[in-house]
Amino acid sequence: MQDQPPTPAPDLFTWDFATNPYPAYAWLRDHAPTHRTRLPSGVEAWLVTRYADAKQALADPRLSKNPAHHDEPAHAKGKTGIPGERKAALMTHLLNIDPPDHTRLRRLVSKAFTPRRVAEFAPRVQELADDLIDRFAERGSADLIHEFAFPLPIYAICDLLGVPREDQDDFRDWAGMMLHLPGGEPPDPQRHGKGPRGGVARSVKKMRGYLADLIHRKRLALPADPAPGEDLISGLIRASDHGEHLTENEAAAMAFILLFAGFETTVNLIGNGTYALLTHPEQRARLQRSLAAGEHALLATGVEELLRYDGPVEMATWRFATRPLTLGGQDIAAGDPVLVVLAAADRDPERFADPDTLDLARRDNQHLGYGHGIHYCLGAPLARLEGQTALATLLTRLPDLRLDADPEELRWRGGLIMRGLRTLPVRFTATSATP
Repeated sequence: MQDQPPTPAPDLFTWDFATNPYPAYAWLRDHAPTHRTRLPSGVEAWLVTRYADAKQALADPRLSKNPAHHDEPAHAKGKTGIPGERKAALMTHLLNIDPPDHTRLRRLVSKAFTPRRVAEFAPRVQELADDLIDRFAERGSADLIHEFAFPLPIYAICDLLGVPREDQDDFRDWAGMMLHLPGGEPPDPQRHGKGPRGGVARSVKKMRGYLADLIHRKRLALPADPAPGEDLISGLIRASDHGEHLTENEAAAMAFILLFAGFETTVNLIGNGTYALLTHPEQRARLQRSLAAGEHALLATGVEELLRYDGPVEMATWRFATRPLTLGGQDIAAGDPVLVVLAAADRDPERFADPDTLDLARRDNQHLGYGHGIHYCLGAPLARLEGQTALATLLTRLPDLRLDADPEELRWRGGLIMRGLRTLPVRFTATSATP
């Protein structure tokens, strides 16, 4: 067992910590790289902060994604933030199952979520980015989270899944409520339950119910032969392996997690990435010069660096020890929850040179922003496409984009897994809409 650190651990999960967690993570890497802590929900979990340990944990078969391996104490049932509804059909998806079920579902879903499908979707992502900027370009100011970073991926993933255009504003409302963002309906206790938590639960329920119904309708209407440009939900329904198909419940659960994971991570990638560029003017100018010259290599490496430097996912989703193991010098008991802190691992000086420096041209950049091992993010190619398109379009069309707030006044959304800004107010020279 590792010796206890000589000084008290920093306060975690405060507002100051949410604003800038990196000094606390540096302390943990140095003094308690695998650290047991009590989360705000009351549950105790292990935080893994060093890169080598994090990479090991993400691929370790002894750490299960299935929450059934965690025995919540009686006083904490339903209050811990650990994924619940363990027996609900719509909770059976790639984020909380292990092999062999995970292997089967991922193989089936991969057939419908191919790199070619993502590449073919690039013109639509560009069209969405330009259309959203058109809506505020003549105003000279905007909240880039509400007006750009949030709607772009939600409309994109809806299009990709095959949600009809007339229903997509409902999805924007539900998604906004889930993130407590403007653009969704305001928390109304009469309509959404008591306070924001009730709104989140109601929005999740509506979104799942809609997807289940849409999949049922698409299955009934699906022709015998696939149509050109077939949407992802139809692809999920068709997906088969040796004659084995996804059930409707499995397809609905998969569509839900692709929708939820596919938009929130990209909201944060665009928001955090734009903020990092605005607060590092020399790097932003370097990227703008590259784009003006028609060169896109720096854009590709730059997005990878933004994922490493201040990525959209702060901690990987829950894992649970299926048997005793040692990680980072600490003995972890069977049933213990483990959270791999991607934000800490990706700033580990043992892995990255000058890890607290933003370098858009960084080459040796095997970051963990999209995970590692069998649970590596299936939607990473789409998120990269959206991130590159969004940043390039912003910097090209609004070349004097600048922050319109004191950085210390900006607020970050609380929570364990995701890291993202609530708002990102900017100003720029007003310009006309896209010709």
